[in-house]
Amino acid sequence: MNLSMRWLRDYVDINKDMDMREFCEAMTMSGSKVEGYEKEGAEVSGVVVGEILSVDKVENSDKLVVCQVNVGQEAPVQIVTGANNVFPGAKVPVALHGATLPGGVKIKRGKLRGVESNGMLCSIAELGVTVHDFPYAIEDGIFILQEPCEVGQDIHSAIGLDDVSVEFEITPNRADCLCVRGLALEASATFGKPCNAKEPQIRQESGDIADYLKVTVENQELCKCYHAKVVKNVKIEPSPRWLRERLRASGVRPINNLVDITNYVMLEYGNPMHAFDLRTIAGGEIVVRNAREGERIVTLDGVERVLSPEMLVICDKEKPSAVAGVMGGVSSGIMDDTTTVVFEAACFDGKSVRLTSRKLGLRSESSARFEKGLDPNQAMPALMRACELVEELHAGEVVGGVITNSFFDGEKKKITLDSDWINAFLGLDIPKEEMVRILRSLAFEVDGDVISVPTNRTDVETLADIAEEVVRIYGYNRVPSTALRGSAQARPTPAQKFESLVHDAALAMGCFEVQTYSFVSPKSYDKIRMPADSPLRRCVEIRNPLGEDTSVMRTTTIPSMLDVIAFNYNNRNPEGRFYEIGNEYIPHEDPSQLPDENAQLTIGLYGGDNDFYTLKGMAQSLLTRAGVRGWEIEPCADEPAFHPGRCGVIYAADGTQLGIIGEIHPLVADNFSIGGKCYVGRFPMAALMAASDMERKYVPLPRFPATTRDLSLLCDADLPVGHIEKAIRQAVGAVCESVKLFDVYQGAQIEAGKKSVSFSIVMRSREGTLTDEQADNAVRKVLSALEKMGVSLRAAG
Repeated sequence: MNLSMRWLRDYVDINKDMDMREFCEAMTMSGSKVEGYEKEGAEVSGVVVGEILSVDKVENSDKLVVCQVNVGQEAPVQIVTGANNVFPGAKVPVALHGATLPGGVKIKRGKLRGVESNGMLCSIAELGVTVHDFPYAIEDGIFILQEPCEVGQDIHSAIGLDDVSVEFEITPNRADCLCVRGLALEASATFGKPCNAKEPQIRQESGDIADYLKVTVENQELCKCYHAKVVKNVKIEPSPRWLRERLRASGVRPINNLVDITNYVMLEYGNPMHAFDLRTIAGGEIVVRNAREGERIVTLDGVERVLSPEMLVICDKEKPSAVAGVMGGVSSGIMDDTTTVVFEAACFDGKSVRLTSRKLGLRSESSARFEKGLDPNQAMPALMRACELVEELHAGEVVGGVITNSFFDGEKKKITLDSDWINAFLGLDIPKEEMVRILRSLAFEVDGDVISVPTNRTDVETLADIAEEVVRIYGYNRVPSTALRGSAQARPTPAQKFESLVHDAALAMGCFEVQTYSFVSPKSYDKIRMPADSPLRRCVEIRNPLGEDTSVMRTTTIPSMLDVIAFNYNNRNPEGRFYEIGNEYIPHEDPSQLPDENAQLTIGLYGGDNDFYTLKGMAQSLLTRAGVRGWEIEPCADEPAFHPGRCGVIYAADGTQLGIIGEIHPLVADNFSIGGKCYVGRFPMAALMAASDMERKYVPLPRFPATTRDLSLLCDADLPVGHIEKAIRQAVGAVCESVKLFDVYQGAQIEAGKKSVSFSIVMRSREGTLTDEQADNAVRKVLSALEKMGVSLRAAG
């Protein structure tokens, strides 16, 4: 909501010299959050009103003229221009030497065709305004001022380009603040000044509205009220400058007096209005009903829209004229030759308006207000204000009478004032009289201990809400700091502790944490070569996605990590390590059940010295830090997203899958526009935690020396080294302290299809020093076990 400070001062006497930061801070502290403010014409400086004294042609030029311009200085200023609409006596905006214009344009003296020019005559575009702001101006010439102004006067004050627009962030529960009157009441309470809100008055009416119009409301649940007035002998013309200025400062483009009145009232009272040309209402009757299947309407934006039965529409005897609460139809709009106008002020059900707006893909200022739930009691004052403006602007004659249809309970909520409870609740000691003063400043009625809540304050329901109203005006900064009573009992859950441990482990391995969206495009599954019959292609679909790229909830985090790698790679970061703990969403067969949200640790790396073994080492470090013991890794060649020869699946001792690591398939990397090798690991957090054993046992330092034996073995080239290591550990038994692979060789001295692997075996007993015979016996057991696997001792030489 953009608020014109000039407009606000019509209601509250805010000092013009007040610092805007002070105003914004005070309003924010009292509950009306300010996003920022903008001074009109802030980019314009050094521009004044000038009067053209003479206009002469520049020699050797068909278009250029040289003007002598009085700008209030001792001597006239000479300016050369190519505009053809200048003449002696015209008052124009003059940008002097050193002036600045919108877009960072700086004006300097110079020469044109050898003639000195000490400034520039400005058009409306060069001042940042349009013909909608000044209808008498022309777009392709110098701005000839018709405003009452003085020579030498600053252009900001001369054309009213000196307002300040304050942007407020209005929360959905405060629809009452979506208007000037609502924010004026907040400012009145904040600064302790009276709010000069007057009731609209119509001084002269003629005729009877019953001779012009009839209104029937068929759906009284979705239309809480519908009021109408008729204006005859309408004169369509531009609005006066003061009205155009307020609309401009509020971010609304002026159009003509009738349309501007409806927009002005919407901004002032918060209740959207619509104006119909009476000629377009067939049969002279308005019917508020649900649309019929297949009915169509061309809205004011020129788009034909297909309606459905759940949508509320405003119709005449033949056709829809407007989509209720969303937008009017182009056929019933105000034309230049309109003579009789119907003003409508209504209140429609917020949920219905929102559903209609979403289904039509059409959002407007009107729908944005109705969606939040407006007060039906504001519709009639808004209608009367529009008619008052018609009289004030001499835009037509108001017809006597008003058509009213009300279907709501206008009773105010009652809350009992308990000052002792409020003080105990807030931890303050505010006198009851001060509470009553604050509530009355916010338009609450207080009679004894009974508070009557304004009907537009739908957010106030309990005494706690009353306490909030009191303290925000009293001042949050006046609430003393107090120690918490009692002791905090919150402790991290085991799952939270484990997640924190995983975070620490990933960071210690040099990874940067990332966060990606949980919703993805269905095409991301094609990019990772997921089979067409994969159950992971069955996703939770989003009903109202922002687009196809965010239309389903992901069932795997791999595409999200590859997007991160691709982004960094294509921004020329030479290498990167990333991790994320994010959810995958697996739907149930029963669509009424919520999907399973499975947390996954995903690690991604590329560039630099990173390779498959880097990722494997990171996985080993993670599992060790997480207390997972006895895990194994098996090669995997059937995961289409990974390189078939550089992928492994990690299993716990009981066979549970703990994760998958590997190099991304070149075709997948190419699908993500990654021009090099990249590696991804994915670990289900629940499985990691289930396999974790964080119990630590004390083991004394060894008292006896270790015995080491090195073995060089010959085996099939496709036999995983991990299988050999496992067999060695089992064969050595309890005295096995460690088994370390220190060499793998394939070459000319090894027969085809074979490889040589060398292990260092460290054995130690806690009961005494191992003898050579005991060590040799353990080696014989190893060789015997390996022989069953087709592994033999490599012959020397």
